[in-house]
Amino acid sequence: MPPPADADADAARRTDVADRADALAAAPLLNCLLREVARPHALPDDPRAHRLPSGRLLRVRGVRRPTAPEVYADGGWHPVGHPELIKLVAEELRLHTGLDNPELPGEIADSREAVAALLTARARVAPPADPYLLSEQSLVTGHPHHPAPKARGGGPAAAWLPYAPEAYARFPLVLLGLREDTVVEDGDPAALDALGEAPPGYRLLPAHPWQLDLVDLTEPFADGRLIRLGTTGFTAWPTAAIRTVYAPERDLFLKFSLDVRITNDIRRLWKHDLLRLRATDDAVVRAFASGPGAWLSDRGYRTADFAFEELAVLVRDGLHAHLGPDETPLLAAGLVEGFPGSPLGAAEDPAAWWDAYLDAVVPPVLAAFADHGVVLEAHLQNTLVAVGPDGTPVRALFRDAEGVKLPSDADRAAGWERLVYCLVVNHLWEVGAALAEQRPGLDPWPAVRRALAAHPLPEIPALLNAPTLPGKTNLLLRWTAADGAAARYHPLPNPLPHP
Repeated sequence: MPPPADADADAARRTDVADRADALAAAPLLNCLLREVARPHALPDDPRAHRLPSGRLLRVRGVRRPTAPEVYADGGWHPVGHPELIKLVAEELRLHTGLDNPELPGEIADSREAVAALLTARARVAPPADPYLLSEQSLVTGHPHHPAPKARGGGPAAAWLPYAPEAYARFPLVLLGLREDTVVEDGDPAALDALGEAPPGYRLLPAHPWQLDLVDLTEPFADGRLIRLGTTGFTAWPTAAIRTVYAPERDLFLKFSLDVRITNDIRRLWKHDLLRLRATDDAVVRAFASGPGAWLSDRGYRTADFAFEELAVLVRDGLHAHLGPDETPLLAAGLVEGFPGSPLGAAEDPAAWWDAYLDAVVPPVLAAFADHGVVLEAHLQNTLVAVGPDGTPVRALFRDAEGVKLPSDADRAAGWERLVYCLVVNHLWEVGAALAEQRPGLDPWPAVRRALAAHPLPEIPALLNAPTLPGKTNLLLRWTAADGAAARYHPLPNPLPHP
């Protein structure tokens, strides 16, 4: 007896999800392999080939999002499925580095399984109607140059899907009472006290429900240092950063610790970063006081002395005070990933749209460095671009003091290299490539050159004429188990056009 029609449809959907998950997971992994390890090796009949450390030839289709990897053997090209691609990457990295890493292949596989779970979940839930939230929750592929951008620590999908921005999650926060003699705070976390009501002798401490599942707080709950007070009367939306949530009703961002490795780091609010938060954020606020753009200030934090990092919560500015009338903020990374209603490529004059984008994003970053020595981590996930009613960019909003570097953190040359990677390579390169893909014939780089050349920074002429730009080596960083905050760069051909 043939299977029922609905069983056939279910099987077809599962096959479609599996194929899409393979393609979406392979793209950033291939980007890393081709950028960091392989070398172009065009053949007379195939300009797409690359030589790997083993001597094998690999070819892919596509440029920005490579797909359909094939290896040359026995006189022909043979498709490489996702499990085989993971094996191939591990073999090539062993040869390239002389090191082994038994953990990273598992992370890459976990990232692919997470993509499949996200695709399935997204098909069952309505996306947010708000364009800003939609842009934050659009990153199914994620970081375009990371080997495992969607890994969630290897846990079952049921444990993290309720909190996944890519699954259009929204949820109430857990409210805890923290005994007053154990409270540690700095800056201005007063917004936390308006989220509920704590009994006498306690202060209010919101908590991310996933983090409460990850850490053992049995003892402080038993001895009364912590008490449960229920949940917030509103829902919070996880942003692309996962551990940072936005509460639209309160126009408030809250950033939590999550004891999960996401991309390069265990995503805790580390004590050393919290202790320097006030000085860092104050420096950025000063840098933006009279310059262009806007800074979403990390106002302060609150935590417990017995679980300083595990229970820390950081209060960040909301959006409304930094926007003009009829302006809609959109996550830059969402523009690269794509989402319904995105203004990227929809403008009648794409060159004018790109000029407006550069006018919004570039001057604040360069001015902060030139006038104050502040290096913003202005990558795709830390930049919001506000657009007017017609979709034209009008201003940029930057966030996340944790990634900011001050003059005391590094010498000027190292700070400039980091700025160039974050702003030019991670950000403008990706947005410009996505725009050019949608609008064939548009070369985004002359406009980038003009935007950079308009600023009198002494480093600009060398940047415009350098043979290479710094590309962060996320694959090699993870394979060599380097510190997540480390930055090692691979030289990339500089696409800025030279007159």
